[in-house]
Amino acid sequence: MESIGVVVNPIAGMGGRVGLKGTDGKLAEARRRGAEPRAPERAREALRSLHRRDPTLTVYTAAGVMGERAARDAGYEPTVVYDPADATDETTTESATDTDPASAETTAADTRAAVRALLEREVDLVLFVGGDGTAVDVAAELEAEGTDTPMLGVPAGVKIYSSVFGVTPADAGRIAAEFDRVEDREVNDIDEDAYREGEVRTELQAIVPVPVAPDVQSGKQVSSGSVDSLASGFAREVEPGRTYVFGPGSTVGAIEAELGIDPSPLGVDVWRTTRDADGAADAAGSAERGNDDESAGRSGELLASDASESEIREVLSKPVTIVVSPIGGQGFIFGRGNHQISPPVIRLADEVAVVASGEKLDDIDSLRVDTDDNEIDERLRGWMHVRTGRFTTRLVKVQ
Repeated sequence: MESIGVVVNPIAGMGGRVGLKGTDGKLAEARRRGAEPRAPERAREALRSLHRRDPTLTVYTAAGVMGERAARDAGYEPTVVYDPADATDETTTESATDTDPASAETTAADTRAAVRALLEREVDLVLFVGGDGTAVDVAAELEAEGTDTPMLGVPAGVKIYSSVFGVTPADAGRIAAEFDRVEDREVNDIDEDAYREGEVRTELQAIVPVPVAPDVQSGKQVSSGSVDSLASGFAREVEPGRTYVFGPGSTVGAIEAELGIDPSPLGVDVWRTTRDADGAADAAGSAERGNDDESAGRSGELLASDASESEIREVLSKPVTIVVSPIGGQGFIFGRGNHQISPPVIRLADEVAVVASGEKLDDIDSLRVDTDDNEIDERLRGWMHVRTGRFTTRLVKVQ
C-alpha cells in the first residue's frame, strides 16, 4: 500500500457516555450534558499504530479535527485535500483548522465531500473514524464513485453494528498497514430513536470491500448459533394465519419438531398456523418465563406431508413463507433435493427464510439457486440473511 485516505467524524460517539445512545440529531443535547469527543483520540491511536509499522506512507486527509491533527500527532506530514471551511455547499458547516473538537460541527455532507476528495487522489484504502452512520456515509461515496477501493473503520461511535471496523483503534491501524487482501462485508445502521427506546432495528445499507484480518469485527448479527436454538427461535416467531412450506433436511426438520409436526426428512411439508394474535403473545411470554409447554400458542394444521408440487400448490394460501436450508458443501437452497418447491410455488410466496447452523455456513462460500427459471433465479440472487440461532443471522450471498 502506497497511500491512505483518513477521515474523522469528530462528533462520533459523543452521545454514548451521557446516555443518549448515539449523536444523530442529539449533538446539542449531548453537549448540554457535558459530552466529550472521543473520535479524535481514537483516530490518533489508530494512526500511531499505523505509523509504527509504515512511517513513510503517504497520508491524505481532511483539515483539522477531520483528520489532519490526528495524522500530525501520529508522526505523519499529511496532505490536506478537503477543508470544511472552504465548502460552498450550504449544507455543510464551517469548521476551521483550529476548531476545538468539542465544538466541531462537521456534518455528513463534510464526511462525504472528504471521501470524494480522497478518492480523487486514488488512495489505496479509506480509513475512517466514527460509527455506523459514518460508515454509511463513506460507503455511499464509494458506491457513487463506482470504485472498489476498500474501507476500514476505527470504532468511535456509540453503535457499531457493521462488520467493517477493527476491533480496537490499534487493531485498525495494524490491519491498515499489513492487509494483503479484501472481502465483502456489510454496512448496517440502526434507527437511533428506536434504539433509545430499547429496540434495535438494523438495516443493511451497503456491501463494501474491507481488509481481511482476524481483528476485523463481525457484524453484531453474526453468530454460529445452534440448530436447537435456531429451531426454538424460529418457532416462537411463527405468525398467525401464515402458511409455511418446510423444505427437506434436518435443520428445517428441527423447526417442524419444535412446532409439534412430524417432519418428512427428505420431503416437503405444508403447515398453517391457526393461533390468534393473543395466543402468539401468550406463547412468547410463556417461553420467556420458562414455561415447559413449548408448543403453547403454536397450534397449526398440517396441510400436506411429503407433498408433490401439485399438492403444495393445491393447499397454499397467502401469506406464505418457504423455509429451506442449504445443502452442506454445495450451498444450494433451491434446485437440489427440493424440486417440489418449484418456480410457481416460489412465486406464490412472499417470504423465503433460509436457516442453517453456523458450522454448516462455515463450509459454504455462497448460496446457490438453480430453479430452471432464470427470472426466479435472478430475483433470489443477492445478499440474504441466513438465520443461524435464536436471535442471530449471518449475511451470505446468493449466486
